[in-house]
Amino acid sequence: MRYTLLLHYREMTEADLGPEVQAEGERAFQAYAAALDEAGALISAEVLQPSSASTTVTLRDGELRVQDGPFADTKEQLGGTFVIDVPDLDAALAWAQKAPSAQWGTVEVRPSATHYADGAWTR
Repeated sequence: MRYTLLLHYREMTEADLGPEVQAEGERAFQAYAAALDEAGALISAEVLQPSSASTTVTLRDGELRVQDGPFADTKEQLGGTFVIDVPDLDAALAWAQKAPSAQWGTVEVRPSATHYADGAWTR
């Protein structure tokens, strides 16, 4: 079953973190991605740009609204995702607790309802 691990944590710049902490975080996530890949569970992973780079689109009553930055005013950001394929929720939770960001943020585990591959939507 496919799950997406949504990594939420306090938004900080590289300057806020410092080069040593930044490098340590990169090594931790590289090791985590390698472990998922080695286990045959990793489908994809994304590190997202800061929320300030986002654009939000809404369409209400036929009116398009395009807004710079995140929609919600929050101290946390969605920093990245891992899409995994594991047997069940227990396995997804086991991988979520190993995510480096679980130590300083939250990891939301959400099952996929459908996914698009090879030109079709599947469950």
